[in-house]
This record gives sequence, C-alpha cells and structure tokens, in this order.
Amino acid sequence: MNIEDKVFLVKRKPTEELLTEDELVKLFEKEEHPLHYIGFEISGMMHIGSALMTAMKIDDFLKAGIKPIVWLADYHTWINKKLGGDLSLIREVARGYFKAGFVSLGLDESKVRYELASEHYDQWYWVKVIEVMKNASIDRMLRCITIMGRKESEATEAATVLYPAMQAADIFHLKVQVMHGGMDQRKVHVLVREIAERMKWPKPVAVHNHLLMGLQGPQKMGFESSEKLDTEVSSKMSKSLPKSSIYIHDSEEEIKDKINRAYCPEKQTEGNPVLELCEYVVMRDKSLHIERSKKYGGDIDYMQFEELKKAYEKGELHPTDLKNAVAKELSGILKPSREYFEKHHELLDIFKEGKITR
Repeated sequence: MNIEDKVFLVKRKPTEELLTEDELVKLFEKEEHPLHYIGFEISGMMHIGSALMTAMKIDDFLKAGIKPIVWLADYHTWINKKLGGDLSLIREVARGYFKAGFVSLGLDESKVRYELASEHYDQWYWVKVIEVMKNASIDRMLRCITIMGRKESEATEAATVLYPAMQAADIFHLKVQVMHGGMDQRKVHVLVREIAERMKWPKPVAVHNHLLMGLQGPQKMGFESSEKLDTEVSSKMSKSLPKSSIYIHDSEEEIKDKINRAYCPEKQTEGNPVLELCEYVVMRDKSLHIERSKKYGGDIDYMQFEELKKAYEKGELHPTDLKNAVAKELSGILKPSREYFEKHHELLDIFKEGKITR
C-alpha cells in the first residue's frame, strides 16, 4: 500500500483532526508499522460512541500497517472515582468485560495489544510523569482535566492534576508514534506535542475522532470554557445516560426503541443525532436503504450521506422512515457483539449483580 492510501485511511471518518498530515507522511516514509496508542477509563457499559467508533478507526489503522495498543487505564479510572474507586473491581472489569467488548467488535489479540496500564508503571515511568509536570504549569494541568469529563472547578483533589500528567507520560513511556482519542482528548495531546518539542523527544502524531452526539441531541452543561469543543463534550454520547446511548450488546428491540425516541426534528440537519449516526457509522462504507410505502414515495437508496442530508433538509424524507432504516442498520452492525455476549453472558453478570451501574 502506498503512503497516500495509508494517509487516506488515517484521515477518513470518524477522524475529525490530524496533527499533522505532513508529520504523518514523514512517519510512513520512515516506519512501515508505526506504533499506536489509545487509552480508556474503565467504567460502565460500552457504547457505540466510544467502543464502535474506536473499533472502526483501529480497523483503518490496521489496514494502513499501524500496530495498535488499547491501554486499559486502571489508575486513571481510580483517580476519576469510576466504579466507586474500587481498584480491584476496575481491574476485573478491564481484563474481562472491557477487553471482551473490543474483541466482540473484531479486534482480537492477534490484531491489537491490550495492556493494563499499571502493570507497566516502573521507576522510569514515574520519572516521565515528573518530567511532564516540570514542563507544565498548574493552570495548564487544570485546563487539561476536561479530558476526565469534569470542569476545572471540580478539581478538589490533588490527584486530579496528576491525571493528565500520567496520560502524557503513558504516551512517552510506550514510545508510540501515533496517539489517538476523541476530540475531548485534544488538550492533553497538544500538551504532549509541546513537551516533546521542549524536551527534544520524538513528537507523536495526534489523531482525534469525532465525538458522537447523544441521542438526546445537543446539550449545554455549563463547562466553563466558551470553546465549541466543550459544548461538544457536554453533548457527547455518555454511558451514564442510558437512554442517550446505544450499547454494543443492546438487543434489536432496545436499539429500535432508543432510535425511535431519539431527537430528530423534521427537516433539521444540524444537531441531529440520527443523521450523525448515518454520517459517521451507518453510511461510512455503504449506502442507506429506506423502506417505506408507495404512498410516501416507495423504497429509496441514498448512495452518499450528502444526498441523504439534502433530501432530509427538503422534507423528502420523514424522521420515522429515517429512524427505522438507521435502527435496522445499527442492529446489523452490532450483531457480532450481541451474539458474542449471548455466548459469554457471564461478562455482563457484573452489571446484574449491582456492582456497576450502566
């Protein structure tokens, strides 16, 4: 595969930002198989906004020859008080349910390295944490804590400031050339690149995925910054809001019910989560088939998302018909995960036992 095709794979949706394309080209010129990293907190059930979007992007990376690492960030989860701050439970979920979720999406261990972060934290890792903190102000670290899904004013524990420093140190410690995350991780990735320049360390390329909107539609939740990104973070699909999320192992009935309840105003294309699912998930590789009665125009295939968007904006496509088609397609996409967890239902027992909320 030539470099142009590799760059195309890295840049295609759901990628929203690449820092930078020139650096990526130079990387592919030097390295046939660059090393990649994406880190995850371990918390509730895995939804399509994080797990499926990540799996789709990692598949692109694999095709481009990039070697992925999924970093199971147990200490970060502990700092952020997820799963009740129970470190033993965090590790149990990381090694079991969380890893299985990605495997169910086609990313088995023959393709992807799964690493529990704390198992790699030696003395040299902590040296890198200190180096990062020596090269960043307290104010800068506080600005970075939005990567935790928190406001700056919520940093009441000193460990909160440690969180972004550890994330940056993870990247340096692994010696990866490509760091990857949602747009909500941008602040810490920019910090990594700045520190790398300052310390004369290799500077990783940053790839940022689009943040998939929750089914409830656009939200404003009081983030202190007026940046557009912070509004997007507030609106993103969240496992803490079950009705706003589609979990990777939801039944066909659950998917249909959630999509039917989703925010999808007639003729409105901006801030429409159902159309966004079409753009970033359903129509990424294929057309969308709409089934409807002849009195409403009969069945129709939309080959490209822009064609679908224009038809919806003109009122040529009704929200109900769009929702029915999207629910059907998502059910098909998630069928492997649904079947995997039906065979390994014990992985979901931890939620039924009440140890973890959705």
